[in-house]
Amino acid sequence: MSSKKSLLARDDWPHQYALDSLEAGAPSRRGLILAVLSLTVLIINLDGTVLNVALPSIVASLHATSSQLQWIVDAYIIVLAGLLLIAGSLGDHVGRKWVFIGGLIIFAVGSGASAFATSPDKLIMARSFMGIGAAAVMPSTLSILTNVFTEPRDRARAIGLWSGTNGLGLAIGPVVGGWLLTHFWWGSVFLINVPIAAVACLAAVLIVPDSKNPVAKRPDPFGALLSLFGPALLLWGIIEGPTRGWGSKLILAAIIGAFVIVGVLVFFERRTSHPLLELSFFHSRRFSVAIGGLGLTIFALSGGLFLLTQYLQFCLGYSAFQTGLRIAPIAFVLLVVAALSPLAVRYLGTKIVVFAGMVLITIGLALLAAVTIHSTYANALPSFFLMGIGSGLCVAPCTESVMGSVPIDLSGVGSATNSTALQIGSALGVAVLGSLLNTRYQADIARLLGHYSLPTSIAKTSEGSLGGALEVARRIGGNLGAQLGTTARQSFISGMTFAVTVGAIIAGAAACVVMVLLPARAPKPSGSTKTPQA
Repeated sequence: MSSKKSLLARDDWPHQYALDSLEAGAPSRRGLILAVLSLTVLIINLDGTVLNVALPSIVASLHATSSQLQWIVDAYIIVLAGLLLIAGSLGDHVGRKWVFIGGLIIFAVGSGASAFATSPDKLIMARSFMGIGAAAVMPSTLSILTNVFTEPRDRARAIGLWSGTNGLGLAIGPVVGGWLLTHFWWGSVFLINVPIAAVACLAAVLIVPDSKNPVAKRPDPFGALLSLFGPALLLWGIIEGPTRGWGSKLILAAIIGAFVIVGVLVFFERRTSHPLLELSFFHSRRFSVAIGGLGLTIFALSGGLFLLTQYLQFCLGYSAFQTGLRIAPIAFVLLVVAALSPLAVRYLGTKIVVFAGMVLITIGLALLAAVTIHSTYANALPSFFLMGIGSGLCVAPCTESVMGSVPIDLSGVGSATNSTALQIGSALGVAVLGSLLNTRYQADIARLLGHYSLPTSIAKTSEGSLGGALEVARRIGGNLGAQLGTTARQSFISGMTFAVTVGAIIAGAAACVVMVLLPARAPKPSGSTKTPQA
């Protein structure tokens, strides 16, 4: 421990980062760097939700089941979350700029492969490859930003804009995807990434500075493997639970095995001299509570968006573009509130702002649980606004608390840990809320279909997904088709109500934890500003 203290006490650390020719007094160049980083974060996060409005088209074109739809969404996020710590460590070793550029190239290649996939399995594989590229990009953006904006107030503003763009990508995905699907085929939601990634890559080569930790610890391959397979196994169990049965030995073994792997990871990381995950960060309540709040905020937002896009299309009958436009309030409210949240923190403190945000998210989910098969868009709109405002209030202050608690020489690992919380929260939101919905949907529709004499193949397709059931209903036609469509929608609404109710309970519990444990404000640094804030 003494070696770490001496390491962090050195006053010449900022000079070791050799930010190319960047000068601290060049705000115009810093603004360009922030723009490039934000654009990249936008497409990375947009890709997590742009797919949502394309799900009905993928069901029709590739005949994907509900569990395959979850995998198509989550394969990207699982790989991204599993590799973030590895990528953050790699950036600290070889240079964040070059890891960032390499990630953009891989992301573009994976996007092209996804656009032309011919089966659900091939699309899942291509999405996984995209996740590798995204994992290299995400921690690099935040660690580069932290090294460029070294003054606390400038860093808070920059992180506010970065966080707003982060959330904006999640929320405008359905709008962009809907517009593309109106004019092109479903693969266009991936193909659009290629030219944007190419422009960002060129701009990064020209203006983004390089930085790395000159005394970075050696790699931790064993920890890297554990950090990848633990979350992946857990998410596999959650997603496959409704299909294989929650009492299945395979599902139980997967979930128990995931917790065992995570336990081994913590045990190993506490004892190795070169940990991939700096567990010492979690000794700070400011860090640990903020990172938990961040993950749960994105849990609610991503899970809610996954359900909402299907509800608007399948139950209310909107087209992909109409659905995107109707989800837009979340995007724009989140962007504005996230940009203004540093000002709110200055006057009210981090604790109050984050607590208020999580309470609004809880109320938004609770209102969404009240929709019925006869509800309209107007009934769901208040929940959209509350979720957008709440997420905007949480993301930037939590991110600033996390990064403000991490020493600058470990900003790569710190930003990777922050991004891991974001992505695992997003993956769990889709997996948990999606699986809760599917469990209730399958139970309800199986019971209701018992009143009809339907062939086994038709019943199985109807139980597989709401999209499949509606397609079967359309083909059957007549009174039987109409009754099947109504039955399927009722089962979906029942499942969604169950899922968002659980989500609201989780968000409410998280709000209470934040109110009790999160420090009200960042502590004033004593001595060197290069030491971590506790």
